[in-house]
Amino acid sequence: MSSEIDIPALDIEGIKRDFPILGRELGSDVTLVYLDSAATSQKPEAVIGAMDEYYRRHNANIHRGIHTLAEEATALYEGARVKVAAFINASQPEQIIFTRNATEAINLVAQSWGRTNLEAGDRILLTGMEHHSNLVPWQMLAAERNLELDFIPVTPEGLLDLGTYSELLERGPKLVTFTHMSNVLGTINPAKEIIQLAHKAGAITLVDGAQAVPHIPVDVTDLGADFYVFSAHKMCGPSGIGVLYGRRDLLEAMPPYMGGGDMIKSVTLRSFRPNDLPHKFEAGTPAIAEAVGFGAAVDYLSGLGMEAIAEHEQRLITYALERLSEIPGLKVFGPEAAQKGGVASFVMEEAHPHDVAQILDFDGVAVRAGHHCAQPLHDQYNIPATTRASFYLYNTPEDVDRLVKGIYRVKEIFG
Repeated sequence: MSSEIDIPALDIEGIKRDFPILGRELGSDVTLVYLDSAATSQKPEAVIGAMDEYYRRHNANIHRGIHTLAEEATALYEGARVKVAAFINASQPEQIIFTRNATEAINLVAQSWGRTNLEAGDRILLTGMEHHSNLVPWQMLAAERNLELDFIPVTPEGLLDLGTYSELLERGPKLVTFTHMSNVLGTINPAKEIIQLAHKAGAITLVDGAQAVPHIPVDVTDLGADFYVFSAHKMCGPSGIGVLYGRRDLLEAMPPYMGGGDMIKSVTLRSFRPNDLPHKFEAGTPAIAEAVGFGAAVDYLSGLGMEAIAEHEQRLITYALERLSEIPGLKVFGPEAAQKGGVASFVMEEAHPHDVAQILDFDGVAVRAGHHCAQPLHDQYNIPATTRASFYLYNTPEDVDRLVKGIYRVKEIFG
């Protein structure tokens, strides 16, 4: 973050008190240190309370009812859409399509926009650091439509090779899709530059922002993204709801993804007319309480300020990389702290990542072990798995110290 901007420091101890689960004791004198926010974040009382209040006072189906509860539920659901649109600076709330998660949002684009606009021989350009959610849908479509897939390579330092990217653009891809922030390496990719180059080459862009939106300010209008996806559960909100943001002209031209209630204007026995945006893509009863929780999460993060959150996490990952670099036989993957978010994925000479995670859990430190749904990226580094510590707004330098202490215990056990 720029040192020229005066960003108030977060009250981390106060923030931690907002999250009931962070006060949990896992055993005698063992308190929870949660370092798995890249998988899912914890939820503040404001989100838990908003969803509880909805079920206690406003529970009803939306859009079609004219009674008081239905109108209140509709206002809460659509109000959440307005909040999410403002949070990422979308021009209109109608550009926010609620899905189950970022994965479903990508699949929606693949099945609706992809099937309409891509034909045999067309190319899709991805990267070597994608989550499976931004690989498999395109692999499925490519097999169905005989499409060609190209990949921007990842450098040994964990960055995208933008020189090769420019060369791959000369092949004329119809779509460029990439992660804004790697869930393994923590790399924050230069999304605006990638999008601008894609547009110059005549390509549409889709950005997987599941790891970026919770941690850094994201302005989809400034980025120029054609499609942008993310999930609530990684940004202090509930599971079961995510977002597809899209350019309005693209969304208008796309056919519905699913059929059913609420996505239609009219139906006869042999035909239907689709509803207007955003309802055209939201068939059936949606995740209403989850949308309410999503709106509360956006309010919570906005109140803290995304610039302050990003700066806090930058200090944390800088400290974490310094401490981890002191441990003999430990290797962290990804770029230096200035080019990444709060993710540290590592391997140890002494122990398998799953053993590391299990021993850390005995000390109350929750981390993730595995290939993190990014198996091709791990294949590039010739490793089956990593241990991943991921940080968020409620973590402290003391949490990093607990992690490091636990790693030294691993070394003692396996030494």
